[in-house]
This record gives sequence, structure tokens and C-alpha cells, in this order.
Amino acid sequence: MTVTVGTLVAALTLGLLAAPLAADAPQAGKALPWDPAPRNVILELQQALAHAIERFHAMDEAGVLSHVSDHYRTDPLTKAAIREQLRVMFALYDTLRAQVRIDEARTAGAQAWVYSTGEVSGRLRWLGTWTPILSWQHEPEVAQREQGVWRLYGYQQ
Repeated sequence: MTVTVGTLVAALTLGLLAAPLAADAPQAGKALPWDPAPRNVILELQQALAHAIERFHAMDEAGVLSHVSDHYRTDPLTKAAIREQLRVMFALYDTLRAQVRIDEARTAGAQAWVYSTGEVSGRLRWLGTWTPILSWQHEPEVAQREQGVWRLYGYQQ
């Protein structure tokens, strides 16, 4: 299930924008919540991720944020904080790259726990130097279906 494009979050995003692990997220070795996502849900999540990464590469703030719920919260991260992080990254880097792989997805109703692995790097403006920005392995993020599309929702602590 690899989605590799030139720059999520991403982050999206799924994990691209909010990679930190919440304290109440399932720990390695423990049973994961909910049921394994059906193939069609995994494909939908991959498509949403690919579009979010495409918008991230284009440095399209509104396009990236369209993949984040207005109700997003993973304490203390909110959609407004993600917006500020994007603005800083878009100001510091003239080119961004992300590689994000969905490792696993589990669903319950309109929500999905999406576990991803990835890395983000950028080329610093004025210096032309590539630098790593963020990397993560098998980190969870909660997505929710809103108005027929998957959006990052957060842990809502």
C-alpha cells in the first residue's frame, strides 16, 4: 500500500500533518481497535492521501487543509495550528517532498484509525539545501468521513 509522491500530510496528511503519537493510542503489541478496513476504504484513504500530498507539493494551503476536519483536535494540535505550520513550511522551503505509506487501516462506522510511515523533506529557500523535516513509523491518526470524503479528525482528547 505505498503512495510515494514527490512531497501529507500531510499530512494528511494522514500522519503527514500530525504525526505525534497520542498517549491513548494503541501501543505496539496490543490488539488494535476496530475491524480491518475493507479494501474499498483503503483505496479511498490512499486516494485522499495522494491528493493531500499533491496539494502539499503545490504548496496549496487551502487544498491541504480541505483534508482536515474543522473539528480536528489531537491535543494540543488543531486545524488552526496545522494552518500555521503549513505557512511556516511554505515560507521556509521552496520545494517540499513527502513519502507516506499507509501501513494499516481499521474502521468503525464513519471513522478510521490509519497507521502510516513516512518522511517529509524540503529545500531551504535562498540556500538550496535539502533537509529532513519530519519522519515517523507506524504512527496512528484518526480520519473521519465527512460529507462523503475522508478528512483527518484527530484523537479528540
